[in-house]
Amino acid sequence: MELLSYRKLEEAGYDGYLLKEAPVKVLQFGEGNFLRAFADYFIDVANERAGFGGKVAMVQPASASTGGADRMNAQDGLYTLYLRGSENGQKIDRKRIISAASGCCNTHRDWAQIEEIICSPELKYIISNTTEAGIVYDASCKLEDAPPASFPAKLTKLLYARWKAGLPGLAILPCELIDDNGLVLRDCVLRHAADWKLEDAFADWVGGACIFCSTLVDRIVPGRVRDEAQLAQMEEENGYRDELLVVGEVFGVWYIEELPAVQKDDANAAEQSLRVLEEAFSAAGANVHFVPEVVPYKKRKVRILNGAHTGFVPGAYLAGFNIVRDCMHDEAVRGYMNRMLEEEVIPVLPLPEDDCKAFAAAVQDRFDNPFVDHQLISITLNSTSKWRARNMPTLLEYVEKYEKLPPCLSMSLAMLIAFYSTDIVAREDNALVLRRQVQGAAEEYRAQDDAQVLDFYYEHKDADDAALVNDVLANTDMWGQDLRQVAGLEETVLADLALIRQQGTAAAFAKLGKAQ
Repeated sequence: MELLSYRKLEEAGYDGYLLKEAPVKVLQFGEGNFLRAFADYFIDVANERAGFGGKVAMVQPASASTGGADRMNAQDGLYTLYLRGSENGQKIDRKRIISAASGCCNTHRDWAQIEEIICSPELKYIISNTTEAGIVYDASCKLEDAPPASFPAKLTKLLYARWKAGLPGLAILPCELIDDNGLVLRDCVLRHAADWKLEDAFADWVGGACIFCSTLVDRIVPGRVRDEAQLAQMEEENGYRDELLVVGEVFGVWYIEELPAVQKDDANAAEQSLRVLEEAFSAAGANVHFVPEVVPYKKRKVRILNGAHTGFVPGAYLAGFNIVRDCMHDEAVRGYMNRMLEEEVIPVLPLPEDDCKAFAAAVQDRFDNPFVDHQLISITLNSTSKWRARNMPTLLEYVEKYEKLPPCLSMSLAMLIAFYSTDIVAREDNALVLRRQVQGAAEEYRAQDDAQVLDFYYEHKDADDAALVNDVLANTDMWGQDLRQVAGLEETVLADLALIRQQGTAAAFAKLGKAQ
């Protein structure tokens, strides 16, 4: 079967949207599944629905292997995207051929070509996703390197070439999942400029003519279809072979920090480009939002989406569940999660209630994705630090605001303790071996966490629950504070743990779950 290409689609009489020729407006560091199912999808939609009229030149930022770039170029930059999941309770399976990419360069082989692209007057934007470890300062990188090893050093060298060519600044949108990603990247670039003793005028250009926007991205992208039989069926239906086929969930949202309002005549080229992008996404109906700051939206994501996982998954696993989707089909577990979000999490978030409720409703759809078997045991990895980051702040803020304990979040702490302390069998190098009861039979499972957490629970395996709860809450290494100081929390968690020990976590969910 032939590879996907413009020629193949033309021969097949394909009548869907394609943009074969257009100037490169975006230089993108990262050619992986996430950006292709996220940013490039939004750009493709803006091309179709809003006349954005721009191509994306992808860059393989790190690997010396040219395989990824070669596969992209062999398919004329085309690939098939499937968006699959649940939306308003309905199963969704959408397919789209993405034609936003012009092709892909490899930094080790094609550096000269990348320098040509950065010096194009038609280039307006840079997008990146080089993993969370990608935006780091590396003092070993030199201006003479072609290319430098780190992404910030590569970007500095390229921006310097653009500045020397006398071209306008660019709007830069990093998608790496770190706080203040735009500011961190800008600071790395300026630090390289200083260390390389580049002209002060260049540093002024980076800090003034270029715009580094902090962003927040949200879409789960499983990537390729692993089932060979299913993949063969999809390719048979498509009539072509696609080495770059990618699958993402239906839900996807992109938050980009907007600029303060400026007069059109005062806006520099990068600011004007950013306005054009904002207008194109808006006209296309893309779920991309330009906001004053992304911090509240990150807090909403962490507290609702991630906090929901950490809030019910350890207890659901002890109740015999294995997959997230199955939990959403259980009235008690789903009801517990929704009550926790609606009555305890949303009331302390710094965003409008309706906005948060809509996001929470989408979370239920996302957890009920019929195409993804998300294993609960994989979610439990490092649950202690996750509860501290995702759930504990909500509990403390709720107590401060309402002067009472949130029952679901308090129960989630008891479930967490139960997950690490129920029928401990052994302590392994990187795990604690325990047993759960499933339909009357004992099953071993492995709880993985920081060594100090695993050591703590193993050392307490013979302690009674009163001593265990006291010592857990008192452990400042786990929580950064003594949780015994939270009025009533120790007594509540001990009572919740007693319910779990006597009747199981299913009874705990039933006690607090609210039918939806």
